[in-house]
Amino acid sequence: MSNIFIISGPSGAGEDSVIEGLKKYFKIERIITTTTRAMRSGESEGNPYYFINQEEFQKKIENNEMAEYAQEYNNNFYGVSKIELERVANSGKIGLWKIEWKGVITAKKSYPEIKSIFITVSDLKILENRIRRRDEVSDEYIKERMEYTKEWLKHEDIYDFKVINEEGKLKETVQEVAEIIKNNLNA
Repeated sequence: MSNIFIISGPSGAGEDSVIEGLKKYFKIERIITTTTRAMRSGESEGNPYYFINQEEFQKKIENNEMAEYAQEYNNNFYGVSKIELERVANSGKIGLWKIEWKGVITAKKSYPEIKSIFITVSDLKILENRIRRRDEVSDEYIKERMEYTKEWLKHEDIYDFKVINEEGKLKETVQEVAEIIKNNLNA
């Protein structure tokens, strides 16, 4: 699992942009999360999730097939199967696992060798502005996301590395994350 790295951060921190940028440095294989949430327009099986119903997810939990999982703020389950981790570990590529903080805690217990990188910003206002720019959302949604983010920030210590994604400096952020990956590939 030494080729797998966790990329994690609150909504608006830029994890997806960082992952996209890392494609310039490495051959990337994303770990695909399984979810019980409904498929949205433009999504398909395996892009960006594997979609299953609550009953199937519960069976996977009972059969100890999940490497980690959590029930999220929207009451849907999200998690990664052990088979998915093995697929990516054997891919010959850099595996990137985008996951939220509760999942990081679980993943690090079972897979302490997987390095985790926390992507964040220097100021919560930046996150709020990014979320507003990105999505047509209600003030209530913003308030919920910001509360969740404040909770997230209480758990920074669970990560192996912290990278601040400054406004307008995505290229530098990606370079910093790429260096972390290079330096820890066979650690």
